[in-house]
Amino acid sequence: MRLFKSRRALGLDIGSSSVKLVELEASGQGYRLTRFGFSPLPPEAIVQGAFMNTAAISTAIREACDRSRLQARNVATSVSGHSVIVKKLTLPAQSPEELEATIHWEAEQHIPFDINEVNVDYQVIQESATDGQMDLILVAAKKELIDGYQGVICDAGLNLSVLDVDAFAIGNMYEHNYQPSSESTVALINIGASVVNISVMNGAVPVFTRDLTTGGNSYTESIQKDLNLSFEEAERIKLGDAPGDDSKGIVPREVEDCMRAVSEILLGEILRSIDFYRATASNRPIQRALLCGGASRSPGLERMLEEQAGFPVGIANPFERIDVSDGAADRETIVNIAPALSVAVGLAMRGVNES
Repeated sequence: MRLFKSRRALGLDIGSSSVKLVELEASGQGYRLTRFGFSPLPPEAIVQGAFMNTAAISTAIREACDRSRLQARNVATSVSGHSVIVKKLTLPAQSPEELEATIHWEAEQHIPFDINEVNVDYQVIQESATDGQMDLILVAAKKELIDGYQGVICDAGLNLSVLDVDAFAIGNMYEHNYQPSSESTVALINIGASVVNISVMNGAVPVFTRDLTTGGNSYTESIQKDLNLSFEEAERIKLGDAPGDDSKGIVPREVEDCMRAVSEILLGEILRSIDFYRATASNRPIQRALLCGGASRSPGLERMLEEQAGFPVGIANPFERIDVSDGAADRETIVNIAPALSVAVGLAMRGVNES
């Protein structure tokens, strides 16, 4: 008979090109990776954040669970993109009861959606006894988006227990693995296939977030168009695989030129967001940036951002302070796939803490 239930949960990152699942369990004061799963999605299963092929998404989630023998059934997942609004607000200090009564009115003033079409939540991040003010993070997500996530997760045979935001999941991962001081200001840049999440953290507190509708698929699309290849073959070449029979004549320099051109455009979008942050928070300059997500290791991207932004840039390791079970994966696999699992790791942490 088991007297103590194991606190174990799944973090599910549903990206536009693949689903990633991470299973963590509580281990002392930290976490242990027990298993993880990965399954690709067919092209255009998700378009601009909208679920166009729910059956394919549910199937991918189920296959990732089955192949990796994931045991947990409760899932924490997250949303991002143009259907999600995150705002930092400063309001007069008030009791939780007063804030609960006024938050929907405040949301109506700051959210460009019909308040009846969204779910709203908030988190107080700082209260000041000296000036009578309080800072909070307000989040609104369209109900249609939330229903889509609920549907594909239930159809995959899992239970949705936590719904978070991508940028906050990355923040969870960062806080545990890097244990930042309250004086540090770091930009976390998660580069997915079709969305880039930017979150500036002052210590463990998010002070700026922004989602950009661009990402790693831009590399694939550029290679496909410029070199006249299929999407699948362009994706293979982007990932560094040897060209197939349909692309034997491709010159490596041509691929490099495509990748560099896309990186310049991508960095331009990221730097504009960083410049906006600098203009509004000059008292907290960014000291470094950490990249994560499946496209974070695009050739030259880390170096180019460091040169243009003027601060150190590195690749985040979501398993820096997480034990890895012997049966979870070999060390080389973990090192190679780690940046792509950053959101899923942050979500699994949240799931364990909620269980």
